[in-house]
Amino acid sequence: MNKKTVYSLLLLLAAMIWGSAFVAQSVGNDIIGPLTFSGVRVTLGGVVLLPVIRILDLRQGKGKQPLLPLRRDRKLLRGGLVCGTFMCIATNLQQFGIVYTTVGKAGFITSFYLALVPVFAVLFLRRRYALLTWAGVALALFGMYFLCMNESFSVNRGDALVFLCAICFSWQILAIDHYSAQVDAVRLSCWQMLCCGGLSVIAMFLFEKPTLSGILSAWLPICYAGIFSCGVAYTLQVVCQAQLEPALASLLMSLESVFSVLFGWLILHQTLSKRELLGCALTFGAVLLVELAPNSKEQKEKSENP
Repeated sequence: MNKKTVYSLLLLLAAMIWGSAFVAQSVGNDIIGPLTFSGVRVTLGGVVLLPVIRILDLRQGKGKQPLLPLRRDRKLLRGGLVCGTFMCIATNLQQFGIVYTTVGKAGFITSFYLALVPVFAVLFLRRRYALLTWAGVALALFGMYFLCMNESFSVNRGDALVFLCAICFSWQILAIDHYSAQVDAVRLSCWQMLCCGGLSVIAMFLFEKPTLSGILSAWLPICYAGIFSCGVAYTLQVVCQAQLEPALASLLMSLESVFSVLFGWLILHQTLSKRELLGCALTFGAVLLVELAPNSKEQKEKSENP
């Protein structure tokens, strides 16, 4: 099994965790405010990573280094602030959007980031992608339509918020792709979440009235979304994106929509229609297309070194 396949499977695991976290997000919205839920769970995810960083340092023989050497490592400082800001905006837009729109629409509109990533990469980063990549993007969007769109499409407040969330997630993916190759990936993930959580907590106190009793009553969805969705899945995203093309990474992460439907069937006993099964098949087919597409980084190296 080559490294690309291993990192692809790990990113697929992250998508599975995110898909199951849709249930936690929905339950959390019923108990506490969206900003409160986002602020507490993302901050928890960052705190959980602090001992993980220490354990990894000791296992690698690095000793007791600073957990977050922000004064010494300007790239880590800058990268965490940029990625954390995009993550904060995207996460809260999605959390608010779920309040006003259906989960099916939210899943489909959020998946637009898989099409936006290569578009922004071409426009602003001057990257090139093979035709198979663009075919995979088109097929994935087609699959997401069959998977998530079970009602007539109409634009409301929630749809607009989730679309803005997709734009921010696409920029977060490109930012992680840039910084994860320059700094320690786990430290970047931790600092990203602490920045995102801190900004969300500030907004929480400005626009909501959080109570300790309310937060404690939502401890289960907060812990699941914080420890697994943030602490584990976002770290896998940062680590794997350093080894994968942004277009492939975005397609793999978009499979959270597929897993959200599957976990709805397993946990909530919701049945999968033929239409939804077709959407799953098309989306997985799109990932295979991008896997088969020539690597743009390899193409660039070949053109520079004929």
